[in-house]
Amino acid sequence: MSIGRIAPRRLADSIVEELEKMILEGTLQPGERLPAERTLAGRFGVSRPSLREAVQRLATKGLLVSRQGGGHYVSESLGSSFTDPLITLLENRPDAQKDLLEYRRTLEADCAYYAALRATALDKAHLKTAYETLQACYASEASSDLSEEGSADARFHLAIAEASHNIILLHTIRGLFSLLKTNVVTNIGGMYAREKRTRSELTEQHRLLFEAIIEGRADDARFFAGQHIQYAQHVLSEKHENDRRMETSLRRSSPGAAAEAEAGKPA
Repeated sequence: MSIGRIAPRRLADSIVEELEKMILEGTLQPGERLPAERTLAGRFGVSRPSLREAVQRLATKGLLVSRQGGGHYVSESLGSSFTDPLITLLENRPDAQKDLLEYRRTLEADCAYYAALRATALDKAHLKTAYETLQACYASEASSDLSEEGSADARFHLAIAEASHNIILLHTIRGLFSLLKTNVVTNIGGMYAREKRTRSELTEQHRLLFEAIIEGRADDARFFAGQHIQYAQHVLSEKHENDRRMETSLRRSSPGAAAEAEAGKPA
């Protein structure tokens, strides 16, 4: 029987493993700058040359990038499965939006379920902050810029994914993040010009979902998450049908009116 020698583990290997773990679990997020070399070496209790070697290896893998002016950052493209051109295609196709909502319903129901089971005190505090920020957006009648509301909505759902402690769900939801911020699927308030009934429904749905997670009611959390997406499906379907009927009516009345209405649509 031949027994080979066990190669000693290099310190840089351990540093690489730790940094990869931090990226994978979301402690280090896409676009985030790593702490200064001296600070990070002190936290890990390692030498700076060993840290430099580990950082270089992660850069070679495409997990870290260097920027002008110094510093290393987690790659912003990490896990981004939806590029800007694809976002534009999805936004302009109601059938694709419907498919996206079906996908979200499956993902987010599971995220909510596991978040209710696994959320730590820190997770709940983070989720509470995201929830209160979103509710403040719904309560505001002054701002006409709804992009902030879309971002707050996406951050709330991302906080739920983080609290699920399932790294596959987390990175899948994070890959959708830019899509959720810009797509009308999330920003329902914008489609209805802040119609009070719609906003009231969304406020209540998020409250029920938030409370179920905070209180550890996993089955309720899954139900409310699915109900929330189902409501979005209904709203979008209704709007699409209303738009289609209006276009038909305009075409019947006069070709000029239809062209004017088409030109007035947001890009």
